[in-house]
Amino acid sequence: MKDRKPLIAGIGELLWDVFPDRKKAGGAPVNFVYHATQMGAEGCAISAVGNDAAGREIIRELEKNGIRHCTALTEHPTGRVLVELDNGSPTYTITEGVAWDYLPLTQQAMDLVKEADAVCFGTLAQRSPVSRETVGALLACAPERALRVFDVNLRQHYYSRELISDSLEKSNVFKLNDEELNILRPMFELEGDDSEVCRALMEKYNLRYLALTAGSRSSAVYSQTEVSTIPTPQVTVADTVGAGDAFSGAFIYSILTGKPLREAHRKAVEIAAFVCSQYGAWPSYRLNR
Repeated sequence: MKDRKPLIAGIGELLWDVFPDRKKAGGAPVNFVYHATQMGAEGCAISAVGNDAAGREIIRELEKNGIRHCTALTEHPTGRVLVELDNGSPTYTITEGVAWDYLPLTQQAMDLVKEADAVCFGTLAQRSPVSRETVGALLACAPERALRVFDVNLRQHYYSRELISDSLEKSNVFKLNDEELNILRPMFELEGDDSEVCRALMEKYNLRYLALTAGSRSSAVYSQTEVSTIPTPQVTVADTVGAGDAFSGAFIYSILTGKPLREAHRKAVEIAAFVCSQYGAWPSYRLNR
């Protein structure tokens, strides 16, 4: 791995985040790919857009930002999310029946995932039966050695215990935040403090890594033998959109390039804090140099 760029794929939603005064291209798996690519990986986003002006524009955004993609055109409209900010923290209204709800299984996508060193996915793109089936089929193509990263990303009502459990069975890396952990506690009948709950999830689903972020307070990353806890740096927050995806992308890239757990975690914290200081999910890393 150290003599070549790791290949990292993100499967799922590609959409416009529509703010009150602007719009930004995004979608959690694509954000993950963007940040891993900025770190030095070879990344590819697997998604779908509509055969419409919004779809053509978002493809141009991918290419302008150097994001390799495997994007299908559908007759459904390109996805969009209405984002409202309260002191930098976002709330989302997610449009249904959009292109990434009908993600097709293509040979190009399967061939890509067969070579991937890491594949990232979440719950949102699995809200529809079509895309859920495609996500599962693509994950089945991933090599045994690959990191299969389940960034749970609970949004609105688009998740269930069955979907989360099934996704955990398909993954070996789990990323969630403290609010999501509190949703999972009663859902999975989890007891104990955060550390005990995280260890229980790791054991139950045979995970290699689990990352728990707690906003402005701290984050923790667990492996089978270690745990790293780091306070969150204090920054002037522009918005937090994409910060969790940046954390995941930086952490996975660092692990794939041979960094120890603590160093990989520290880089993930650094990049996530930088993203919080910028507007949108795809800030230029030139600003961080």
